Amino acid sequence: MPRMAPAPPPWPPEPDPSPLAVLVSGGLDSAILLAEAVTAFAAVHPVYVQVGSHWEAVELAYLRRFLDAVAAPNLRPLTVLAQPIADVYGAHWSLTGDGVPASDSPDDAVFLPGRNVLLLAKPLLWCHLNRVPAIATAPLASNPFPDADAAFYDGFAGVVSRAVAGRVRVLRPYADLGLRKADVLRRGVGVPLAHTFSCIDPAGGSHCGRCNKCAERRHGFRDAGLPDPTTYAH
Repeated sequence: MPRMAPAPPPWPPEPDPSPLAVLVSGGLDSAILLAEAVTAFAAVHPVYVQVGSHWEAVELAYLRRFLDAVAAPNLRPLTVLAQPIADVYGAHWSLTGDGVPASDSPDDAVFLPGRNVLLLAKPLLWCHLNRVPAIATAPLASNPFPDADAAFYDGFAGVVSRAVAGRVRVLRPYADLGLRKADVLRRGVGVPLAHTFSCIDPAGGSHCGRCNKCAERRHGFRDAGLPDPTTYAH
């Protein structure tokens, strides 16, 4: 009889006296991850990485409103780290806003080369210098990209830790639990998700309703059987 694989660890864990950093984008998954982390860890440090994306100004405004809405004694101020990529990406749609993948585009249309390298390099160093032993991020089990699996996260954390003679871990609890978008949204019932932002082509400071990520957001709420609190321009 084959042995069953061990069950994944629960998230969040039992109350933890250690600090935790959470990589936040302002989107649904990382917002729910942050809200869950606040229930368990002694100190939670939200970390946002600015790369110069077309949507960042609106995304940051939403993120700050979300953090105000979930304020707690153990939630620390937002840390914003700059990691500009224009000199590498050039006239990429994510920087210019020209040719943004539409709602009917495939998942790989929104792949950003090296995205998680950019999002983790400075945060891992920040964690090391600030004595935060781990940073949590929110990829899902359904994430198809090559820089979103366990081998990448563990390997990249190991390289950076070796470079500084330290040990900082990258946690990916939702992927470890095998969760998809609808699963995570159900975990976020009661979280102020109206203050989250998922759009890659903002219109008038709100969701455009026409891009790949707006479609993913709509489908997520529909598949979870939950009302969508989002205002879409179209």
